[in-house]
Amino acid sequence: MRKHLTRRMKSYRLYILFMILVMLSSSIAAQSVIIKGRVTDTDRSPVELAQVRIEGKPVGATCNLKGHYRFTCETADTVVVVFSMIGYETVKRTLRNPTDSVTLNVTLHSVGIELGEVQVSDIRRQTNAMTDVNFKDMKHMGNASGGGVEQIIATQAGVSTHNELSSQYNVRGGSFDENSVYINGIEVYRPLLIRSGQQEGLSIINPDMVERIGFSAGGFDAKYGEKMSSVLDITYKKVKGFEGAVSGSFLGASGYVGYGTQKFSMTHAIRYKTMKNLLGTLDTNGEYAPRDFDYQTYWSWSPARTWTFDLIGVISTNDYNFKPSDRTTKFGTTEDVKEFKVYFDGKEQDKFNTYFGSFSAKHLFNANNELTFNLSAFKTTERETYDISGEYWLTQSGEEDGSLAIGKYLEHARNRLNASVVNVGFTGRSRISTHDLRYGALMKFEHVSETMREWEMRDSAGYSLPRSADHLSLIYNLASNNEEKSRHMELFVQDSYRKKYDEGEIVLNYGARVTHWNWNKETLFSPRATIAFIPTNNENLTLRFSTGLYYQTPFYKEMRDTTSVNGNTTAYINKDIKSQRSVHFVFGGEYKFRYDNRPFKFTAETYYKALSDLIPYNIDNVRVVYYGGNIASGYAVGLDLKLYGEFVPGTDSWISCGIMKTEEKINGSWVPRPTDQRFNFSIFFSDYFPNTDKWKVTLKGHYAGGLPFGPPHTGREKQVFRMPSYRRVDLGISYRLLNNEKRNIYNGIGRNLRNVWLGLDVFNILDISNVNSYYWVTDITNNQYAVPNYLTSRQINARLLIEF
Repeated sequence: MRKHLTRRMKSYRLYILFMILVMLSSSIAAQSVIIKGRVTDTDRSPVELAQVRIEGKPVGATCNLKGHYRFTCETADTVVVVFSMIGYETVKRTLRNPTDSVTLNVTLHSVGIELGEVQVSDIRRQTNAMTDVNFKDMKHMGNASGGGVEQIIATQAGVSTHNELSSQYNVRGGSFDENSVYINGIEVYRPLLIRSGQQEGLSIINPDMVERIGFSAGGFDAKYGEKMSSVLDITYKKVKGFEGAVSGSFLGASGYVGYGTQKFSMTHAIRYKTMKNLLGTLDTNGEYAPRDFDYQTYWSWSPARTWTFDLIGVISTNDYNFKPSDRTTKFGTTEDVKEFKVYFDGKEQDKFNTYFGSFSAKHLFNANNELTFNLSAFKTTERETYDISGEYWLTQSGEEDGSLAIGKYLEHARNRLNASVVNVGFTGRSRISTHDLRYGALMKFEHVSETMREWEMRDSAGYSLPRSADHLSLIYNLASNNEEKSRHMELFVQDSYRKKYDEGEIVLNYGARVTHWNWNKETLFSPRATIAFIPTNNENLTLRFSTGLYYQTPFYKEMRDTTSVNGNTTAYINKDIKSQRSVHFVFGGEYKFRYDNRPFKFTAETYYKALSDLIPYNIDNVRVVYYGGNIASGYAVGLDLKLYGEFVPGTDSWISCGIMKTEEKINGSWVPRPTDQRFNFSIFFSDYFPNTDKWKVTLKGHYAGGLPFGPPHTGREKQVFRMPSYRRVDLGISYRLLNNEKRNIYNGIGRNLRNVWLGLDVFNILDISNVNSYYWVTDITNNQYAVPNYLTSRQINARLLIEF
């Protein structure tokens, strides 16, 4: 019995020992390891808020403001640590059977590695409605409009332009006024009285100061405000060290200088533009004297890691003086050629002064929470004055007595407008686990005052038009004396969420805006969402779907309605005006691939926009004239395609094309909207000459379908004609006179320079006569003739760029 008990005790001991060994082995198998370290950039500065995680597991940490991180995870045979941050290349480090504590100090490199003027980079994946726009080759091509960034935007999918003199653009059937523009998160505005590209002046965006461009053609996030068509999001750069540039051409000049340290950065830029030579290619001859000037500055100061203060200031003045002399325009077909001849008297004097300023203070509470206070103000003072008379002859070429219409007209305007917009608000950001939460509030104060008096008298063969037996009538007469003051309140919240499944990764962005306008006591709710899916079996493919309810609160121009009594038209502000509404449905995807070891990306998006409470409008040149009432509904539907990549090694190019149809229902009848452009094709191509980086060529082209048009000062139901298609190709050639990118010049003035480029541009190289608008001539029998107003013809421009 005792022996048997002894044997059982030994068996129990062996069993307990075996269990202890199993538990110890399990403990060793589940042993934890501490991973810590610091993440810096190539300048050994900390990369704040960089993400550090274990590949394939929801374990990781966010770097603090000094770049340090620390977290605990389970050990394994192989542990892959991933370091990532927006704007930097992702880095992976592999650990073999790590134990106890491991220190990993990692250096992240910027997304682009710059080799002279060639930037080799991977193509970034787009998981939301905002895409990054490449603009590094913009400096190698001149532009006629004075809006360097906008000329690149006009080549994007879904975007079209019909006027090289203007920096404005249409997006998926929307008007110019449906595009919002942000600089460093602050919405900016444009002058209101502009009626032609000649008057427009410089864009508020200075390309020398830009670090990043984001653009969305629809389905954008809830953090962006009350526009129905698109968002252009500009980020001005914070420089490190000293840099600058000076450029000059036949179209103007610019200068830029910046200096920065780890805590402080400032940039200053001036621009001057004159289009006198370019306007000389128009059919109307005369003394053109446009002068545009602006000064911009951006200051950023970080006294501590937790505080950043930013200041932006803009002063812009635009003077347009024009004294026409004569005009000769031939139009028609080869068998039926007509000639329109005008002799002018009088002049036009316009002046637009614009001021913009913003201040922001950002506080980082910790690595996951931040809050920014924003204050901005915009003011514009606009004056438009002209008295121009013209004696015209419309003749049929080739006929002995080919007079079709003879007459005289007198145009008069005294238009004055003052407007100011003040914004006060805050935005915040919080990272909670896998969620990225953004939120904000804004109070906007608007004040617009306008006095307008413009009229046109038309005399045809000795008879005033319109004809009247007992009094003299004007063909057009408008008076306005209005003032508008209103207050807006805006709130938004949105969240971004990522989750990996066996089938693939899902990226979800959802949010909503709430707005209130005290003008009509209107309170609106605007939900928006975007979901993207990246399949596991094909990580080069991304599918996206965006939808949302977008409202556009009327600004002053949309609010202005008219009433006519005995031929006299008076403008007044509609007290019952409402916000226009657009519901977006956007489905698309992108596919990244490599061809001949060069990166490419193909993007496709199809969209449908349901429009309601629309305020119809007519377009004359770049002037948008609204009905002043919500009397229409409509839709826009289309397909956009884009191929982007290195068509030539080391340079980025792209091709965009799209088809689109947009209509609206007015008084029970469907009519094309003024932006009903059925097709659009754009190309931006850059190249180096073979075996050298001294020569660079850029080519920009547009081919867009014609827009609807009709007689002036008439209803939309008479806009039944189509303009010819807009076709234009601009070519830029640049030669590098000096290359000191690697600082290999040690003597002379060249040691202080980085690059010197000499360029030659050929605008409208095919010399195509594009039509922008029409001047309508009426004879005594009330027959009307549409005389085309042609845009600029072929013009050569020389430029010089010095970078230091």
